Amino acid sequence: MAKGGVKKAAAAAARAAANRLMADNRQARHQYEILETLETGIELVGTEVKSIRNGKANLRDGFCLIRNGELQLHNVHISPHSHASAYFNHDPLRTRKLLAHRREIDKLRGQLDKKGLALIPLNIHLKGSWIKLTIGVGKGRKLHDKRAADKEKQSKKDVRAAMAKYQ
Repeated sequence: MAKGGVKKAAAAAARAAANRLMADNRQARHQYEILETLETGIELVGTEVKSIRNGKANLRDGFCLIRNGELQLHNVHISPHSHASAYFNHDPLRTRKLLAHRREIDKLRGQLDKKGLALIPLNIHLKGSWIKLTIGVGKGRKLHDKRAADKEKQSKKDVRAAMAKYQ
């Protein structure tokens, strides 16, 4: 392999490492039908950044609200940093401000005025050196909707397996 190929492969590996998933809310895709997603920034303190980079974030019970014209992230647990004193550490369940453009917030507010829609945090990931949060506009699923989605997912899996068998 030529020198250029090695350099390109190393650069691609570096980009992949710079864009990695830190925390995922897998339960959200089961509980809600995600209609639209938006990538936002999060206003964090230093010990929160260190904890997220160590993978100590839990999005399971989290939700987002629009208050006073700004997006807020509620009930997301980011564990206190283990190598910091209690005085300099952060509150694990504090309300965090999300960073988005005004027009994006106004668009979300218009969608949330519809009945039954909610803002759900889907994942926290690195984008370069920045920590980003992907939020989704979701409509809650009923039990029969969840069963139908599981049945459809299983049938697609069976079709893929059958196609792989004949190729």
